Amino acid sequence: MDLKNVGIKNIRFPVKIRQKAGVPQDTVAQITLQVNTPKRFCENCVSTLLGLLGKYGNDISPTTFPSLLKELKSELMAESAKLTMTFPYFIEKKAPITQTAGLMEYTCSFTGTSENDNDLIMTMWVPTTTLCPCSKEISAYGAHNQRAEIKLAVKFSEFIWLEDLICMVEKGASCELYSLLKRPDEKYVTEKAYENPMFVEDAVRKVAESASNHPHITWFTVGVESFESIHKHSAYAIVTSDTMGK
Repeated sequence: MDLKNVGIKNIRFPVKIRQKAGVPQDTVAQITLQVNTPKRFCENCVSTLLGLLGKYGNDISPTTFPSLLKELKSELMAESAKLTMTFPYFIEKKAPITQTAGLMEYTCSFTGTSENDNDLIMTMWVPTTTLCPCSKEISAYGAHNQRAEIKLAVKFSEFIWLEDLICMVEKGASCELYSLLKRPDEKYVTEKAYENPMFVEDAVRKVAESASNHPHITWFTVGVESFESIHKHSAYAIVTSDTMGK
């Protein structure tokens, strides 16, 4: 039996991700590679990938990712190559009132193929807060709120910073999250969420509208999962640009 589709999964490798602030951010990526290659080159997958990660690892971005994929395809004599790189990405955020600085962690990934540079997908998982409109409406006082995670995946025609996409996503929730809050900050985020109630459907629509209106986003999918505070289940909603005519 002639098997050509082979790969390696979950290799962890230190990389530097290009960030908007200028200085590359050190992180550790979890990497999965799949190639369609002749049998005699299969055993070279790991050594070839690690060698190219050593070459490109100091500057990983949507602009360098296609070059890495093309070299992988060339060195392995492959018909095609697909690479996914998932990594924690940290952004310094200041608390809304006291301006106390802290680092927020976001899981992000790049997924690309050697066939088409425009197929590169950037994905991010953004933790947020949602507050239930029904609970607010029917309760004499208070309303239940919950942690929510918004997943955005995009294709794009021109370079977009991860930071800008994450900021766009956070604006689609009842309130964004911060890693460090003092009492005045807690008051602010609690009241902001209360004044901005959202179902998961509301959040997914809001992020989808922002993505649809972005001049450089050519395709997207948005999913919102709310980890309900008064239910055992989660609430979930998803939309893609394919269903919105973009």
